[in-house]
Amino acid sequence: MFQTLLLAIDDSPASAVATDFATAYAKHCGSSVHVLHVNEHQVGGRGLTLLTTAEATELVTGAVTQLREAGVRAGGSIVIASYRDVPARIAAIAASRGADAIVLGSRRERRLGRLFSPHVRTRTTRLTSLPVLTAPAPLRIGRRSRRGIDELAKEQLPHDPVKLP
Repeated sequence: MFQTLLLAIDDSPASAVATDFATAYAKHCGSSVHVLHVNEHQVGGRGLTLLTTAEATELVTGAVTQLREAGVRAGGSIVIASYRDVPARIAAIAASRGADAIVLGSRRERRLGRLFSPHVRTRTTRLTSLPVLTAPAPLRIGRRSRRGIDELAKEQLPHDPVKLP
């Protein structure tokens, strides 16, 4: 299907899921992946970015390494932009690299998080004619619903062990 993917990541758990998604897709279809991190200027930070150059490099290098270890052709880059320009930079770099699709992570924003979210996925989709593949958001598990591995194993395994000849 898509021969070249642009994987846009940040330092959130959603990016880890998007990286796993892109790795599985690219491995299955034989696609190449370009990993992009848009390091945002801090608002009122006088040129400071959210991540240091070393942190941004480590983030992209980690994703590229994961892809290459899975046998996927991958490279990466980092660009700097204001928070308002992130979707435009993603769309522009996808076009300049000849990407067939863009892969983004998704977050489960609730309540006030929706009001203050930058809506990168929505704005990127509006700015590009390329398909935007959205990896599922990481699930949040509440404290009450967390169970230990022993409890899960008891539910999954039969109560009476089967004897093999």
